[in-house]
Amino acid sequence: MTKSDDYQVDFLSAVQAIRWPAPPKPDGAMALALLFQLEQSQWWSAQRLRRRQFDQLAEVVGHAARTVPFHAQRLADAGISAARENLEANWSRLPILTRHDVQSLGEALCSKKLPPAHGPTRMHVTGGSTGEPVRVWGTAVTALAWRVFTLREHLWHRRDFRSTLAAMRFVDHEAARPPQGARSRNWGPATDGLIATGPCAILTIHSSTAEQADWLQRQQPGYLLSYPSALNALARYCLKNNIRLPSLQQIRTFGEVLEPETRAACREAWGVPVVDVYSSEEFGYLAMQCPDHEHYHVQSENVLVEVLDDGGRSCAAGEIGRVVVTSLHNFGMPLLRYDIGDYAEVGPPCDCGRGLPVLRRILGRQRNMFVLPDGQTRWPMFDASALASVFQELPPIRQFQITQRTTTEIDVNLVSARPLTGEEEEHIRHYLQRGLGYAFAVAFCYVDEIPRTRRGKFEEFRSQVPLPR
Repeated sequence: MTKSDDYQVDFLSAVQAIRWPAPPKPDGAMALALLFQLEQSQWWSAQRLRRRQFDQLAEVVGHAARTVPFHAQRLADAGISAARENLEANWSRLPILTRHDVQSLGEALCSKKLPPAHGPTRMHVTGGSTGEPVRVWGTAVTALAWRVFTLREHLWHRRDFRSTLAAMRFVDHEAARPPQGARSRNWGPATDGLIATGPCAILTIHSSTAEQADWLQRQQPGYLLSYPSALNALARYCLKNNIRLPSLQQIRTFGEVLEPETRAACREAWGVPVVDVYSSEEFGYLAMQCPDHEHYHVQSENVLVEVLDDGGRSCAAGEIGRVVVTSLHNFGMPLLRYDIGDYAEVGPPCDCGRGLPVLRRILGRQRNMFVLPDGQTRWPMFDASALASVFQELPPIRQFQITQRTTTEIDVNLVSARPLTGEEEEHIRHYLQRGLGYAFAVAFCYVDEIPRTRRGKFEEFRSQVPLPR
């Protein structure tokens, strides 16, 4: 898994008195066999990866056509069959599956006859930070894929499994509340029974920054997993209060867009790098940060990812488009060309040698796009880190959120030690109008707290205006 002999992974033996080499349990052996294949395929050419993707996609499409009436009709209408040559040539003709489609169709998208080795199914609910959660069904195979790709991500970034992992995230039970949080004996299902790890300490994200800092000082983890927005606030709190985490080796982020500002804040506060993962409840791992760079590698063995422009054409390197995803292994609820609601920028091939496609950056959700009065849509012409630097010029501001209410009005919610002066508000108003490309009416709202969603996520930008169709 690595050519270096200074990296150690302690595998657990399922056979009495055999400690090394350690024979794993059957489920662990299956995971390791798949991981061995991934170790080879990551170095394949992009062309070879795509060929194998469509080989597997033919299996998914054939199954969907036989056992999901909705897909059978949709594929027939597009003139697409499971025949390998037909599939790749005509794939772009298949209409995009939308979030609304999945919500309205529900179990009608589920297979009527799951292959025996794929069961059982399990329902997952997306975060619903749009207020519109989606229910999807996974299988034992997709659960196995999640385990294997989690292991790949750990190994890519050469984590010391003997360290303590701390996770500050959405947890739907009381045990993880401060001040103690919860604790498990290992890093979770991905390593359970397979690799010897240190413990995992868990704290609900619905805790204050001060509570999080106090908890982390007692845990002294080697690795910290959380949402970028929480980590940004925590890093600044620790800098202000001179709180160090000397055992910390690396930050892991997920669930939100990771801005350069957050990477910089974590390095300044704790002297450690940040590693991001792009994933979803619907598909599991979509892309992982390259071990050598800050961009992302699409997990082509798990999903077929298309980044499409407004005309439905594949984006070239340097272009931004919407992310459309197809699962290669979910036979329980096949999702074919599903618009996940995100935008991303395509990157050039990576000099690390991996043939896995590159996403230079993840821009976020469609709801982060602003709608102008003439119907045009655009991303803000600044990112959260640039705007944060403007706000940080004004010391009383601790947190902000910008919401578009109508095509001509935006609200700026501020958690601030004091109301801004008229001159300070005008400075921000002009900056926003310039960055958004329109003279929006800007209203400032001073609040005690800007709440996260139920699942713990936070967005600096959001729009309540529906996108034009």
